[in-house]
Amino acid sequence: MSGFLTEMAQASLKRLEEARARESEEALWARVCELPAPPMLKLSPEGFDVIAECKLHSPSAGDLSAHTSDVESRVKAYAQGGACAVSVLTEPSRFGGSLEHLRRAAEALRPFDIPAMRKDFLVDPYQVMEARAAGAGGVLVIVRMLDRSRITALLDCAAMLKMFVLLEAFDADDLALTRELLNAREGHEEQVLVGLNCRDLQTLTVDLSRLETLADQLPELYPRVAESGVSSRDDVKRVVGFGYNVALIGTALMHSDAPARTLGEMIAAGREHAMSIKAEGGS
Repeated sequence: MSGFLTEMAQASLKRLEEARARESEEALWARVCELPAPPMLKLSPEGFDVIAECKLHSPSAGDLSAHTSDVESRVKAYAQGGACAVSVLTEPSRFGGSLEHLRRAAEALRPFDIPAMRKDFLVDPYQVMEARAAGAGGVLVIVRMLDRSRITALLDCAAMLKMFVLLEAFDADDLALTRELLNAREGHEEQVLVGLNCRDLQTLTVDLSRLETLADQLPELYPRVAESGVSSRDDVKRVVGFGYNVALIGTALMHSDAPARTLGEMIAAGREHAMSIKAEGGS
């Protein structure tokens, strides 16, 4: 595991201990079980969707809050632009996030029937419950950070709470473990997406060509998510051509003064390309 992920995992464990001191796992579970079901993640039959990301800071891009007056207005713009879900950073030390941002985003998205996803460095099912308590309908799980039993525990918790999971891989080894995990879970009633993040965790640079190189190693029966580095309509067309049907897009949308329009144009370009590929395949 990289130094960055080690740092994030340790910080996550510290936050977990602090949260448990405030509310027991039993009390939190009882609370989330009383909540109404979250909005379901629905993917388009046209072959391409975007999980739009709300983040105020990132280690690679720095401050991203210049175009964001508040979380609510940003996520509503994403909903109006056609996002299938909105990823919300809740990691505080390096990404400027919080569970309060997630709560506000989920509340703003509920009238649109679009789920919020907690994006963080989760290490324990308690944090999945925290996400659900804040209104989220999904969580990110980073395969490289966790052992097999811990990933299984997170998946089980999300399934019980009717939440989707984005399993994030960085390389071929991560994808091999992901395939093994999902093969072992065949028949489970759950919604899982598999993402490949093309960011180098040492240099924090992105290389879209990795999405092409490793595309044939992603599980076939699960939606494929291209993560990091998708910043234009041309990038969208590239990843659709590589076989991805979802992209997680953050920095490009956070920099946009018109996020709904920018997002809508990206989605339209992706769906047009996906449909043309499908038509060519059927001809």
